[in-house]
Amino acid sequence: MFDAIKSFFRALGDEGREQASGADDVKVASAALLFHIIEADGIVTDSERRRLVDVLGEEFGLSAAEAQRLAGEGKRADQQSVDLYHFTSILKRELDEEHRIRFVEMLWEVTYADGEVHELEDNLIWRIAELLGVSTRDRMLMKHEAASRVGE
Repeated sequence: MFDAIKSFFRALGDEGREQASGADDVKVASAALLFHIIEADGIVTDSERRRLVDVLGEEFGLSAAEAQRLAGEGKRADQQSVDLYHFTSILKRELDEEHRIRFVEMLWEVTYADGEVHELEDNLIWRIAELLGVSTRDRMLMKHEAASRVGE
């Protein structure tokens, strides 16, 4: 019986390590932050959901089904997280400056999917960019680029 209890706790520990290593994945961290952005204003539109999946697929070279699965993982990771730091620290550690700036552009692309930027979304992108070490200048350039593509 004692061996059965030890095996049970060992299995729980192994499962926790698998979840932790998955949470440290750049793709999941990216998906979680993108999902956090579309929920920031309290209204998640179909266009935001579609754009989130499209951005993940384009950025990571995923099929539609894989991008949809990753979006689901990101949603779950975001819902289980208590802060942004966990995800931004992964991206800051794993991505060079150019890719961190590109990620901020992805945030803007998803934000503009519904045609407008709510002040909470704007503030959240500012906070994420700060945590990623992306300058105000680069953050605003990416905002203007994303906004200009909406008008096209």
